[in-house]
Amino acid sequence: MTVGRDTLDILSIAAEAAADKLATKPVVVDVSGRLGISDAFLIASAPTDRQVRAIAEEVMDRVSRDRGVLPLRIEGRVDARWVLLDYGMGVVHVLTEEDREYYALEKLWGDCPQVAAEELASADLAWSRAAV
Repeated sequence: MTVGRDTLDILSIAAEAAADKLATKPVVVDVSGRLGISDAFLIASAPTDRQVRAIAEEVMDRVSRDRGVLPLRIEGRVDARWVLLDYGMGVVHVLTEEDREYYALEKLWGDCPQVAAEELASADLAWSRAAV
């Protein structure tokens, strides 16, 4: 796969930040082979819009603090049912559990390699099509 180390680094930091705010089922989807505008998505969810907002804010704070990078675009921050943080080659999606189930992004991109977010920290990341 062609996901760059910088993208994986940012998504790894984002995944750790999301986990610290109790995000559920964080997964990274490698869309590099199918989408020209992004290499990978981090998808995570939370039970309430308030928690979605808290997760998104923590991700932005941590990535900014640790790597000095701000999102190029932020969508959904006000309603906080689905917040999208666009870091260029990596995009973070934080959704309510209800919206995550409804939009089923993992299924939409089901033919793309996926990996559980906690595996991003591994130095020898090997993308796998196995279910996460």
